[in-house]
Amino acid sequence: MTDAEKTKMLRKEVQPFAKSELKASIIQIFNTIIPLFLIWGAGYYLLQFSPWWTVACSVIAAGFVVRTFIIFHDCTHGSFFKSKKANDLVGNITGILTSFPYAKWRREHLIHHASSSNLDKRGIGDIDMLTVDEYLEKSKLGRLGYRLYRNPIVMFGLGPLFLVLVLNRMNRKDAKKKERLNTYFTNVALIVICATLILIFGWQTFLLVHGITLFVAGALGIWLFYIQHTYEDSYFEFDPEWDYVKAAVEGSSFYKLPKLLQWVTGNIGYHHVHHLAPRVPNYNLEAAHESIPPLQQATTITLKTSLESVRYKLYDPKNKKFVSFKEVEKSILVRNKSIPLKSRSKETF
Repeated sequence: MTDAEKTKMLRKEVQPFAKSELKASIIQIFNTIIPLFLIWGAGYYLLQFSPWWTVACSVIAAGFVVRTFIIFHDCTHGSFFKSKKANDLVGNITGILTSFPYAKWRREHLIHHASSSNLDKRGIGDIDMLTVDEYLEKSKLGRLGYRLYRNPIVMFGLGPLFLVLVLNRMNRKDAKKKERLNTYFTNVALIVICATLILIFGWQTFLLVHGITLFVAGALGIWLFYIQHTYEDSYFEFDPEWDYVKAAVEGSSFYKLPKLLQWVTGNIGYHHVHHLAPRVPNYNLEAAHESIPPLQQATTITLKTSLESVRYKLYDPKNKKFVSFKEVEKSILVRNKSIPLKSRSKETF
C-alpha cells in the first residue's frame, strides 16, 4: 500500500468521529460555563474571609476558562454543533468569556491547521520558531530578541499578558470588514463587562478574581499549544516535501494527561487526532485515538517528559529534530576547533 493510499484510508477511518452530538455539546456547556460563573461568584464572596480563598477560586476558575476555550475552539472549526449559527453564537459568547475575538482567531487558527509544520509557511497562528541556520544568520541583537522570546519566563509569564491585552485586541492588516467588526464587538463587550465589575467590586477585587484567572488560563493555554508541536522529533518540512497527514500525526503530540487534567483541557492532548480531522469535536477525540491503531503511534508525551521540551529552542532541518541553544553553541565550538584560525568566519556566537 502506497503512502497516498494509507493517508486516504486513515482520513476515512477517522470520519465517523467527526460528528457533533447535540446532547454531548449541551452537557459540556452546562458542566463548564455554569461552574465557571459559580466559582467566580465564590471568589468575590469569599474575599470577605480571606484573599487567599479568592486566589484559590481564581486558579480553579482558570481551569474552567481553559475548558471554555476548548468549546470556543471547536466552534471555530464548526465541530461543536451541526448548525453554523449555533457555532457562531456560542463561539462569540465563549470568545468573550476567554477574551478571544471569534472571527479573527478562527481565520488565523484555520491557517495554522493548513500550514502546521510547514517551514515555508510559518507566522500565522503559530509560536514563532527559527531553524538553526535562520538563527545563526541573525545579528546579535536579533538573536537576543529571539532568546528572550523563547525564554520560559517571557513566553509563559509575559506571554499571557501580551496575548490578552494586545494581540487579541488588534486586527491583522489583511483582516476584512466583518472580522474587524467582530473584534471591535468583542473589545466593546469586554470593556462594558470589566467596567461594570470594577464599578461594583473595585479594581483590586476585579484583578484578584479575573486578572489571576485569565493570567493562569493564558499561561496554561500557551503551554498546551507549545507542547503540542515542540518536542525533539517533531515533524517539520519545507513546502515541497510537506505532507498534511504526517504533519498531523508526526508533527502533533499525544499529550497523555491524568484524567482530571484531560477533562479540564477538553481532550486537546489528543492533538494529533485534532490536526488530522479538525471537525472531530473534543469529546470524540479520545474514542478516535483508541479506535484507530495508526493514531496510537503518535509521539506520546507525559507531564514529566513534557518539561524537557522547554529546552528546545531551534529546529534543525538537517537532522529533523529540535535542539537547544547549548547544543548549537557546542556544535559551533566543535566546528571552529576543526577549522584553522585564519579560515574561520568572523561570525561568533
